Amino acid sequence: MHARDTDRSWNPTLIEGDTSELRRHRPANLPVVLRWYADPELARLTRYSMRPMPHEEVERFFQSRLLSSESVAYGIHIKASGRLIGLTTFSALDPDNGSVLFHITIGETDAWGHGYGTEAARLMLELGFGRIGPQRVGLSVFAFNERAVRSYQKAGFQVEGRLREAIARDGRYWDEIHMGVLRDEWLAARAARDGEG
Repeated sequence: MHARDTDRSWNPTLIEGDTSELRRHRPANLPVVLRWYADPELARLTRYSMRPMPHEEVERFFQSRLLSSESVAYGIHIKASGRLIGLTTFSALDPDNGSVLFHITIGETDAWGHGYGTEAARLMLELGFGRIGPQRVGLSVFAFNERAVRSYQKAGFQVEGRLREAIARDGRYWDEIHMGVLRDEWLAARAARDGEG
């Protein structure tokens, strides 16, 4: 992966899309993030445990992962209004093996289904492959979260495998799906989109 420049080109403060933009987090975002992590429906979709995260744990995550200048972490904002609707991060950057893990949460449920998550994923892939330089970006998602699986596929991720019956929800066991996109796949998709334009 590329060296991290002091000009912060690998981790800019703002990334603009068509309908949304990614902004570095500010301390004022904490109350919104606390509210999201107290939502049982978000826990059902994104966490292994259904128990709400204690406020202290969310605050530690916010301070160490979302606010840190060394973290690749952004708030997802609606471009027209500036409203904060979610968050997205890279974690487990592994320069030796050229891999990174992608995470996203659209915390405002009324923003679901409007394409903000798909656009944010594409912006993060542009940042990852275009500036940070991994060979692979991966993620995991629970099989019952079909909306998220479709969004990831639209952004360019492919299903790579499953951990069978790894998560208990709604009185049954579900698979955890592992998805990924490789640098060459992303470059080909970008070239195809540029060709259409």
